[in-house]
Amino acid sequence: MGEIEATVPVQRAVTDDPRIPVVPGFARRATVAGKSAPQPPRGAGKTLRERVPRASHCALDLPAGRPDAVQAVEESSRGRVPGLAPIRVGRMAATPFAFLRGSAGLMAHDLVGTPVSGVGAQLCGDAHAANFGLYGDARGSLVIDLNDFDETVFGPWEWDLKRLATSLVLAGREAGADEDTCRQGAYDTVGAYRRTMRLLAKLPALDAWNAIADEELVSHTDARDLLGTLERVSEKARNNTSARFAAKSTEDSGDGRRFIDAPPVLRRVPDEEAAAVAAGLGDYLGTISEDRVPLLARYAIHDVAFRVVGTGSVGTRSYVVLLLDHRGEPLVLQVKEARPSVLAPYLPAVGFDVPAVEHEGRRVVLGQKRMQVVSDILLGWATVDGRPFQVRQFRNRKGSVDPAALAADQVDDYGRMTGALLARAHAHSADPRLIAGYCGKNEELDEAVAAFAVTYADRTEADHAELVRAIGSGRIAAELGV
Repeated sequence: MGEIEATVPVQRAVTDDPRIPVVPGFARRATVAGKSAPQPPRGAGKTLRERVPRASHCALDLPAGRPDAVQAVEESSRGRVPGLAPIRVGRMAATPFAFLRGSAGLMAHDLVGTPVSGVGAQLCGDAHAANFGLYGDARGSLVIDLNDFDETVFGPWEWDLKRLATSLVLAGREAGADEDTCRQGAYDTVGAYRRTMRLLAKLPALDAWNAIADEELVSHTDARDLLGTLERVSEKARNNTSARFAAKSTEDSGDGRRFIDAPPVLRRVPDEEAAAVAAGLGDYLGTISEDRVPLLARYAIHDVAFRVVGTGSVGTRSYVVLLLDHRGEPLVLQVKEARPSVLAPYLPAVGFDVPAVEHEGRRVVLGQKRMQVVSDILLGWATVDGRPFQVRQFRNRKGSVDPAALAADQVDDYGRMTGALLARAHAHSADPRLIAGYCGKNEELDEAVAAFAVTYADRTEADHAELVRAIGSGRIAAELGV
């Protein structure tokens, strides 16, 4: 994709107006020309290159005492539902890309030894290629964006970008693409991130906040080879609703609609457990926008079930709650345990303080809202039996591209699209002028992060192989194919 030009009026220096005080939370006014002033953000970003050269981002120096793959998986399983650990191990063992999906904490451990510019942004924390997708907005239209924020936290923007680039290499290899294509996918991911950040830096602040409308995304990222795939995913997503899930997963018990047991993925829970989840939704109502409360007041809670989700999330407590309106039409909410971000223990080592978290579900929700252009209108948080949970719509017209099933000529297109979306998400919490100043106009950063991505993909393949051997030897239990 070539550089996109933007016409931006020149901001002229103005005289400080003593009538209007500087208000905390707002930017300072421009100073009089000729007076001393802080370095502009773009220039400050360029200056950071002197301390942290862009070419240095190719480096991967694994720290001493790094846990092996089995230790990392076992450690990350602490505090989860014990009986589900073998399912999680089995899902991670499926492919190296699946292993990466379940090992965000291990990668954060490894990233501590890599260069960081010191510029922070709200991170997804698990920005791999499968964590982008479609979902419905308030009017039923489809939006494409990042869609998983369990690990969200404020930290170095490079960590999200390196995880995304690495995932493109692994997904490409799984899809059967040759090594040059996989590396190009990572390279194009970084290039799209860099160019999009430069575009956002040129725009007025409000325009930058809402930039790159979804209908423009394909042309902006030159991802036309993805059009057919995106159309198929969109068509499927429109039918992926609460009503469709409820029709397949519930039955009329004679005493109302109830979930149907489908172990180990979906199972009914004891009445006491169901009552605790339902009670937690009372506090949840106080975490959503007040104008949504009358909407939920038109639904009654009918049933609660436990549902296994994801790859990295397997073993967390996750419930689906069936609500029915006056016509018997369903709305299903997901009530998912919110554990501390796996990135948090590693951020102080690279200069980022981690503030005390009031509620882990609140952290997830606020992080999601800081990164997405449009978020679920029913997004909130709750506490169930003393544990923090996030609450959201289940099957809200969700759809996703499987990056490991793409054709070889689509890998770079998908990389450019996700790289642009990640830049847009980061620009909501970080000044795009600062990151754009650091990233620059040439491809130096693209080359460096692509090289890192290939190296870390090799490391992930070795970790995956170690996990598979451990399963074969009986060192760790796994339930495969679930």
